[in-house]
Amino acid sequence: MIRPVEVVERSGTFQLVGTAEGQTLVFSQPLSFWGGIDAETGDIVDHSHPGLGQNIAGKILVMPSGRGSSSSSSVLAEAIRRGTAPACILLERPDPILAVGAIVAEFLYAISMPLVVCDIAGVVSGERIAVGVGGDGAAIVRLQPAISPAAPRRQ
Repeated sequence: MIRPVEVVERSGTFQLVGTAEGQTLVFSQPLSFWGGIDAETGDIVDHSHPGLGQNIAGKILVMPSGRGSSSSSSVLAEAIRRGTAPACILLERPDPILAVGAIVAEFLYAISMPLVVCDIAGVVSGERIAVGVGGDGAAIVRLQPAISPAAPRRQ
Protein backbone atom coordinates (compact mmCIF):
# COMPACT_ATOMS: atom_id res chain seq x y z
CA MET A 1 0.00 0.00 0.00
CA ILE A 2 1.37 3.42 -0.94
CA ARG A 3 0.81 6.16 1.60
CA PRO A 4 0.46 9.74 0.41
CA VAL A 5 3.31 12.06 1.30
CA GLU A 6 2.19 14.47 4.01
CA VAL A 7 2.79 18.12 3.25
CA VAL A 8 3.47 20.26 6.31
CA GLU A 9 2.62 23.94 6.21
CA ARG A 10 4.18 26.58 8.45
CA SER A 11 3.82 30.32 8.58
CA GLY A 12 6.67 32.75 8.90
CA THR A 13 7.70 36.37 8.65
CA PHE A 14 9.39 37.75 5.57
CA GLN A 15 12.53 39.81 5.89
CA LEU A 16 12.30 40.05 2.10
CA VAL A 17 9.08 38.99 0.38
CA GLY A 18 9.15 36.55 -2.50
CA THR A 19 8.38 33.07 -3.70
CA ALA A 20 10.74 30.15 -4.16
CA GLU A 21 10.82 26.40 -4.46
CA GLY A 22 13.63 23.92 -4.11
CA GLN A 23 15.45 21.26 -2.18
CA THR A 24 16.58 22.01 1.35
CA LEU A 25 20.15 22.24 2.55
CA VAL A 26 19.95 22.31 6.35
CA PHE A 27 22.65 23.30 8.83
CA SER A 28 22.47 23.39 12.61
CA GLN A 29 25.30 25.95 12.63
CA PRO A 30 25.15 29.50 11.24
CA LEU A 31 27.11 30.19 8.06
CA SER A 32 29.00 33.36 7.23
CA PHE A 33 28.84 34.43 3.61
CA TRP A 34 32.03 36.52 4.08
CA GLY A 35 34.82 33.94 3.84
CA GLY A 36 32.31 31.09 4.02
CA ILE A 37 30.83 31.13 0.51
CA ASP A 38 32.49 31.43 -2.88
CA ALA A 39 30.18 33.88 -4.66
CA GLU A 40 31.42 32.71 -8.08
CA THR A 41 30.36 29.09 -7.52
CA GLY A 42 28.05 28.94 -4.49
CA ASP A 43 30.41 26.48 -2.81
CA ILE A 44 30.86 26.54 0.96
CA VAL A 45 34.56 27.24 1.53
CA ASP A 46 34.59 27.78 5.31
CA HIS A 47 36.90 25.04 6.61
CA SER A 48 35.32 25.22 10.07
CA HIS A 49 31.76 24.67 8.80
CA PRO A 50 30.27 21.16 8.51
CA GLY A 51 28.94 22.05 5.04
CA LEU A 52 32.42 22.53 3.58
CA GLY A 53 32.37 21.63 -0.13
CA GLN A 54 28.59 21.65 -0.51
CA ASN A 55 26.89 24.04 -2.91
CA ILE A 56 24.08 26.43 -1.92
CA ALA A 57 23.10 27.58 -5.42
CA GLY A 58 19.37 27.18 -6.02
CA LYS A 59 18.79 25.44 -2.68
CA ILE A 60 16.50 26.44 0.15
CA LEU A 61 19.18 27.20 2.74
CA VAL A 62 17.94 26.48 6.28
CA MET A 63 19.93 27.50 9.37
CA PRO A 64 19.44 29.18 12.74
CA SER A 65 20.90 32.52 11.60
CA GLY A 66 23.70 34.06 9.60
CA ARG A 67 27.11 34.49 11.18
CA GLY A 68 28.61 37.94 10.76
CA SER A 69 30.58 39.80 9.26
CA SER A 70 28.77 42.82 7.94
CA SER A 71 30.49 42.12 4.61
CA SER A 72 28.31 39.01 4.28
CA SER A 73 25.64 41.27 2.80
CA SER A 74 27.87 42.17 -0.16
CA VAL A 75 28.82 38.53 -0.75
CA LEU A 76 25.15 37.50 -0.70
CA ALA A 77 24.22 40.32 -3.11
CA GLU A 78 27.01 39.25 -5.48
CA ALA A 79 25.94 35.59 -5.30
CA ILE A 80 22.36 36.63 -6.10
CA ARG A 81 23.62 38.63 -9.10
CA ARG A 82 25.69 35.67 -10.36
CA GLY A 83 22.91 33.11 -9.84
CA THR A 84 24.94 31.18 -7.25
CA ALA A 85 22.85 32.16 -4.20
CA PRO A 86 20.22 30.03 -2.53
CA ALA A 87 16.71 30.24 -3.98
CA CYS A 88 15.58 31.24 -0.48
CA ILE A 89 16.97 31.35 3.05
CA LEU A 90 14.92 30.16 6.06
CA LEU A 91 16.17 31.30 9.47
CA GLU A 92 15.07 30.78 13.08
CA ARG A 93 16.08 34.34 13.97
CA PRO A 94 16.01 37.57 11.94
CA ASP A 95 19.35 38.50 10.40
CA PRO A 96 19.75 42.15 9.40
CA ILE A 97 23.03 41.52 7.55
CA LEU A 98 21.56 38.90 5.22
CA ALA A 99 18.44 41.04 4.83
CA VAL A 100 20.56 43.98 3.63
CA GLY A 101 22.29 41.77 1.04
CA ALA A 102 19.00 40.43 -0.31
CA ILE A 103 17.38 43.88 -0.36
CA VAL A 104 20.37 45.48 -2.12
CA ALA A 105 20.38 42.72 -4.77
CA GLU A 106 16.68 43.23 -5.39
CA PHE A 107 17.16 47.00 -5.70
CA LEU A 108 20.30 46.91 -7.88
CA TYR A 109 19.68 43.83 -10.00
CA ALA A 110 15.89 43.33 -9.79
CA ILE A 111 16.50 39.77 -8.58
CA SER A 112 14.55 38.64 -5.55
CA MET A 113 15.68 36.01 -3.04
CA PRO A 114 13.14 35.55 -0.24
CA LEU A 115 14.40 35.63 3.33
CA VAL A 116 12.02 34.08 5.87
CA VAL A 117 12.04 33.75 9.65
CA CYS A 118 10.11 30.67 10.74
CA ASP A 119 10.21 27.51 12.82
CA ILE A 120 12.84 25.25 11.24
CA ALA A 121 12.58 22.41 13.76
CA GLY A 122 12.44 19.02 12.09
CA VAL A 123 13.41 20.29 8.63
CA VAL A 124 16.09 18.04 7.10
CA SER A 125 18.26 18.26 4.02
CA GLY A 126 16.72 16.81 0.89
CA GLU A 127 13.13 17.88 1.53
CA ARG A 128 11.26 19.98 -1.03
CA ILE A 129 10.03 23.36 0.16
CA ALA A 130 7.82 25.91 -1.52
CA VAL A 131 7.65 29.42 -0.10
CA GLY A 132 4.68 31.61 -0.95
CA VAL A 133 2.88 34.71 0.21
CA GLY A 134 -0.31 34.33 2.24
CA GLY A 135 -3.33 36.57 1.90
CA ASP A 136 -2.17 38.57 4.92
CA GLY A 137 1.35 38.99 3.53
CA ALA A 138 2.85 36.36 5.83
CA ALA A 139 5.23 33.74 4.51
CA ILE A 140 3.72 30.32 3.86
CA VAL A 141 6.32 27.53 3.95
CA ARG A 142 5.20 24.15 2.59
CA LEU A 143 7.45 21.20 3.34
CA GLN A 144 7.22 17.96 1.43
CA PRO A 145 9.34 15.41 3.30
CA ALA A 146 11.89 13.42 1.34
CA ILE A 147 10.46 10.05 0.32
CA SER A 148 13.65 8.05 0.75
CA PRO A 149 14.21 6.64 4.25
CA ALA A 150 17.91 7.32 3.67
CA ALA A 151 17.34 11.03 3.07
CA PRO A 152 20.18 13.26 4.28
CA ARG A 153 19.74 14.75 7.74
CA ARG A 154 20.68 18.03 9.40
CA GLN A 155 24.41 18.60 9.53
